[in-house]
Amino acid sequence: METKHSLFKSFKFAFDGLESAFTKGRNFRIQITIGAFAVVLGILLKLSVPEWLDLVLVISLVLILELVNTVIEALVDLVSPEIQEKAKIAKDVAAATVLLASIGSVIIGALLFLPKLLNLLV
Repeated sequence: METKHSLFKSFKFAFDGLESAFTKGRNFRIQITIGAFAVVLGILLKLSVPEWLDLVLVISLVLILELVNTVIEALVDLVSPEIQEKAKIAKDVAAATVLLASIGSVIIGALLFLPKLLNLLV
């Protein structure tokens, strides 16, 4: 019975983390909104299964990296409340991972959506 209880607690902690990221993280909310827009656009443009896999993977990657960035920033703030060069580097590099994933997601989104949108215009 303890295992089941622990499993439910683990899921609760995970959902608490998502709630915290959503309520306290402006960038996470922005990324969720853009991801939701991409999903709606995918439905409207009738993406194929492989295209859906690409879309879900890239949305997940950006959201996961934003969560990891949030963790790194919180930990750095906890262990190094004063401004230090190495703390700044850690936070900046963590933010850069999200930036790179976001740029990649825009490119993938353009490759997925632009041909379909152009076909609607022709």
